[in-house]
Amino acid sequence: MKITELKTTDCEIFEQIRSCGWEAGQFLYELIQSGRLKSYLGENTKIFVLTDADKLVSFCTLSDIDDIQPTELTPWIGFVFTSPEYRGKRLVGKLIQHAEQEAAARGYDKTYISTSHTGLYEKYGYTFLRQMKDVHGEGTRVYFRNIGTEEK
Repeated sequence: MKITELKTTDCEIFEQIRSCGWEAGQFLYELIQSGRLKSYLGENTKIFVLTDADKLVSFCTLSDIDDIQPTELTPWIGFVFTSPEYRGKRLVGKLIQHAEQEAAARGYDKTYISTSHTGLYEKYGYTFLRQMKDVHGEGTRVYFRNIGTEEK
């Protein structure tokens, strides 16, 4: 398995994101295709993919902003997805860890995740921060993880 940054729309993996069957994956595909990704999530946004040969296993974004706006919290790990046949193996944890390492290299000591799930991201070291409203006015759970060597 291999982790890479998705930098082109001219690849099979990009098409697999489009057809992953998850509404948010389709939205991510549309943001990329329309050239609105960075205006929506921030100029420093990166998309990471975990692949098994030429098959999409998981993907996620590392971005300045997410669906909680406005907020001082940054950076965000978002659009976290694992293909059904690879679920339950904690493979997405490798991808989350990769995004955290990128955030740490940028000088951040925490990363944040917004989700409706309870009990999913705790497995990867995330702690519930608080309930917040997303851009649609819906309640969402916000989690954080300390990624620096010391808590600030």
